[in-house]
Amino acid sequence: MQDPIASHLDGRKLTLTECANFTEEQLTNHPHVHSTPAVTDQGCQRCGNADPTLFGLTTLRNSDQAAIYCRKCIQMGRITSTEKLFTWTGPSPVTEPGNHTLTWNGTLSNAQQPASTKIVETMQQNDSLLVWAVCGAGKTELLFEAIHQALQHGKRVCLTTPRTDVILELAPRLKEVFPNTPIAVLYGGTEDRDMWAPLVLATTHQLLRYHQAFDFMIVDEVDAFPYTMDESLQRAVENARKKSSAIAWLSATPSAKWKRECQKGTRNHVLIPARYHGHPIPVPTFTWIGRWQNTFQKSKIPRPLIKWIKKRIDTNTPMLLFFPSITTLEQALPLIQKRFPIPIQGVHSQDPTRKEKVADLRTNDTQLLLTTTILERGVTIPRVDVAVIGAESPIFTEAALVQIAGRVGRKADHPTGECRLFHFGKSIAMVQAKQHIEKMNALAKERGLLK
Repeated sequence: MQDPIASHLDGRKLTLTECANFTEEQLTNHPHVHSTPAVTDQGCQRCGNADPTLFGLTTLRNSDQAAIYCRKCIQMGRITSTEKLFTWTGPSPVTEPGNHTLTWNGTLSNAQQPASTKIVETMQQNDSLLVWAVCGAGKTELLFEAIHQALQHGKRVCLTTPRTDVILELAPRLKEVFPNTPIAVLYGGTEDRDMWAPLVLATTHQLLRYHQAFDFMIVDEVDAFPYTMDESLQRAVENARKKSSAIAWLSATPSAKWKRECQKGTRNHVLIPARYHGHPIPVPTFTWIGRWQNTFQKSKIPRPLIKWIKKRIDTNTPMLLFFPSITTLEQALPLIQKRFPIPIQGVHSQDPTRKEKVADLRTNDTQLLLTTTILERGVTIPRVDVAVIGAESPIFTEAALVQIAGRVGRKADHPTGECRLFHFGKSIAMVQAKQHIEKMNALAKERGLLK
C-alpha cells in the first residue's frame, strides 16, 4: 500500500498549509520527509527569487512576530520566513508498467512521423530536443508515442505550458488517448492539486511546487509569455526535472537565438514546415483602417471592419477578433454587439468564464468572439476566420501574429480561411510575420509536403 504522505509530497516542495491532510508532527517525524525554511538569507526556496526588492515584511496573524515574504511567487500563495517547505526523500510511488493504453487510431503524416521518432529517441536517451513545428502541424499527436513508451517503462511525464487555456485544450485530448492512465491537470484553481499521477499537465507556474519529479519534460509553447520573460519559471522547469531526464521544447515561433542555433547546428532540433493535413498556412492580408482608436472613441465602428464582419455573417462563419488591450476591447464590444444581430461576446485574461466563451464559439452559440492575445495560441475553432484590430500595436509581435494566423484552417475538412490585419500603418512585425508564414509554406512545398 502506498504511503499517503509519499503520494502527496513526492517530487514536490509544499508548505504545511498545502499539506492540510497531515499534521506538522506527522511530517517532521517521518523518516522520508525533509524540511527546509521557505525563505532564507539566500532568498525564496520555492521560486528561487533573490531580488531584495521582491521581498516584503508582514506581521503574522494572531501574533506580533514579523516575517519576510516573497512577492515574486505570491500568486501561488504567500510564503514566509517562518514557514517550512516539506519534500519527500523516500522511494517514489509507482504504477504498474504495461497498464497504460494508447487508444489513438490516427496516422501520422510524412512530416510528422520522423519528428515523432526523434522525440521517442530523445526520451530514451535522456537528451534534449526542440520541435520547431508550424501552427497546425499536429504537435500533440507527435508526442503520443513518446509519452506512451515513457509510461510503459515506469517513467513520470510532465507536459507543461505557460498558458492555462492551452492546458484546458490539451487535457481532454490526453485523457481520451490515455484512458487507463491517471492524469493530473494543474492550473490556478485546479481540483487535482493533491493528486499524484504518472502523467501531469501543468502550467509552468505550477512547477514552482515541484522538485526533481519528472523523467520526461515536455514544454509546449516555449516562446509564450510569461515564460520567456520570467527566469523563475524557466528555473522551475529545470528544477522539476530529475537530474537524469529528457526534455522536449515545442514551438511554432522559437526565439531568434534558438533559430540561429538551429541554423548553426548547435541545437538539436527537428523542423516541421507543413500542417498535418498538407494544406498551406493562410497568409495574412493587410487592410488600412485609419485612426481606429479615435473611431471607437467616437462610438463608431471602422467601415472596413463592418464590411469584414458582414461578409462572415452572410456565410455563417465563426470569427475571432483580436484587440491590443482590454480597454480597447471593452470599448468596442458594446458598439459591435449593438450593430450586428448575432451572438457576440468578449473575453480576456481577467475573465473567469473564458473557457465557457470559447466553448460557445465552437458550438456556434457565439459567432463572433472579441479577444486579447490570451487566445493567440492553443485554441482550435473549426472554420474560424480571424482579424486583428491595431495590428501595428507593439503587443502584436511577429510571433504573436504568426500564432494568430495559425488559428485559421486547422481542420482537415476546412483547411482554408482568412487572417486579416487591420492597421493604421504596417509594422516590421507584421511584415516579418507574413514572410515567416510564406517561408514555411515554400519550404513545405519544396519538401513535397503540400497537397
